[in-house]
Amino acid sequence: MCGLCGELRFDGEALNPDVIKKMLPELARRGPDFESSWSNEVVQLGHRRLSIIDLSARSNQPMFDAALGLTIVFNGAIYNYPELRKQFIAEGYQFQSEGDTEVILKAYHKWGVDCPAHLDGMFAFAIWDQNKHSLFVARDRMGIKPFYFSKNDQFIRFASNTQALLAAGDIDTSIDKIGLHHQFTLHAVIPAPHTILSGIKKLEPGTSMLIDKKGRVTTQRYWHLKAQRPKEKVTDQEWTDRIHDQLRDAVRKRLMVADVPVGVLLSGGLDSSLLVALLAESNVQDLLTYSIGFEDQPEEKGSEFEFSDQVVERYQTQHHKIHIANDQVLKRLPEAVQAMSEPMFGQDAVAFYLLSEQVSKSVKVVQSGQGADEVFAGYFWYPRMHEDINGEYVDRFGRYYFDRDHSEYLQTVNTKYHGEDYTSLKMAELLNEADADEFIDRVLRADVTTLIVDDPVKRVDNMTMAFGLEARVPFLDYRLVELAAQVPPHLKLGSGGKHILKQISRGIVPDAVIDRPKGYFPMPALKFVRGDFLEFMREILLQPAAQQRGLYQRDYVEKLLSEPDQHFTRLQGSKLWHLSLLEFWLQTHVDRT
Repeated sequence: MCGLCGELRFDGEALNPDVIKKMLPELARRGPDFESSWSNEVVQLGHRRLSIIDLSARSNQPMFDAALGLTIVFNGAIYNYPELRKQFIAEGYQFQSEGDTEVILKAYHKWGVDCPAHLDGMFAFAIWDQNKHSLFVARDRMGIKPFYFSKNDQFIRFASNTQALLAAGDIDTSIDKIGLHHQFTLHAVIPAPHTILSGIKKLEPGTSMLIDKKGRVTTQRYWHLKAQRPKEKVTDQEWTDRIHDQLRDAVRKRLMVADVPVGVLLSGGLDSSLLVALLAESNVQDLLTYSIGFEDQPEEKGSEFEFSDQVVERYQTQHHKIHIANDQVLKRLPEAVQAMSEPMFGQDAVAFYLLSEQVSKSVKVVQSGQGADEVFAGYFWYPRMHEDINGEYVDRFGRYYFDRDHSEYLQTVNTKYHGEDYTSLKMAELLNEADADEFIDRVLRADVTTLIVDDPVKRVDNMTMAFGLEARVPFLDYRLVELAAQVPPHLKLGSGGKHILKQISRGIVPDAVIDRPKGYFPMPALKFVRGDFLEFMREILLQPAAQQRGLYQRDYVEKLLSEPDQHFTRLQGSKLWHLSLLEFWLQTHVDRT
């Protein structure tokens, strides 16, 4: 887990080493253990390392293989690298390190642009091929690792976060009209390649790009998720056993492929509790677990300690319970926004930031339960969509998911950002893709391959990496995701959601955790806005920078400020918080560049 950056020029101009020097400090928190750069006449690469696998200097990056004429910068973890390494050695390849980075170099040499399909893990990387004078970049199937870039007629620059690109300069920071529409209708999910800024794009998950020395780009999607039942008959028990086995394997891989201890973020929900149980099955001793809680509000509790405590008691983990006062949340909120590569509306972003700070003091790697709700239909809106048979796919989806209908969006933003209903167009495209049996299969596939990438997955990556903490997500193991996509809907939607996981958990997770209503990372102060939090948001929206930007329609802002705890999205997010967060992110990242 690291931070990478680079630049390829195709205009004949000399490289400016200050570009990498400006980007690397913005990646320092992602990789606190080592920094280096590499360059030739047309390309320069930079890297900040978080040492997880092969802690020696031999795995430092950028990594150059003189024999193959290849140089790589890489962020992530390749879980099948030991098997690939053995294969390559048998074929005559020579290795200088013991880690996974060098394995990617050999994989590219052997398979070329098809190499990502042979990798099992979370990754974003860039390889300069000196022989072909081309740059090859790729991102993992689930989009767990980020890859941002900015391209014009002179160069392409890329990095693990937008902060690095902005620091290098020469970025068009105007608002992307399509990105803005997604931001306010898909609760801050902006599907790739768009971002909120016109001059920054992101590589789509399961996709690679080949850029030649003249700047010509060839894009290839190397993975497509099918959501169809197999031809052979499979009983419910057989499905349960298959998922259980695959989940065990996913947890085991993410435990074994590390040369440092691995902990668990234990929320008190089913998913993280099941991870603890599966790690216990693997005979992990002295397992480290971490929980966080906040102050209660009259409408909502601020912690789920009563459930996480039961898991801790059963498995006798080395537990760390962290309680955060509301005044600390507000005090630390600017830091969390500073760590956001894109504006994030999720109320738990600050929670993960504060949790990661404490966890990073004792471990470098944690397993987290992100993805289970999307893969196994754990949210309340899935059965509602499933039961609604009226209208087109996008209508059945949007009625329960969109934060704002297009008409309200037009009332929200300045008229210069008005345009088509871009979100409905995008979701119709995703929901109508081939190779899916039922409507709910299409919904879950769109969620897992696109929406989750830029909501919980990105949020967890940003907030953990702000403290050099690597988060591994077994529920997003691509083989588990492929298997789960074939599972009949009743095994997901049953029992109030995640039926098959509840069946697996019975007997190894406390019944109270399994049978409780679905919980959400509690952050009530950012949902029921009042007091100091309201004043904080009011100041953001009314200060001169916001007025000059003119992003929102004044009447809409005044309506939300006058009734701050009355306007919620369909997914129960605060609309006032949404406006405030985006404006604050722009003030933090764009106005200060």
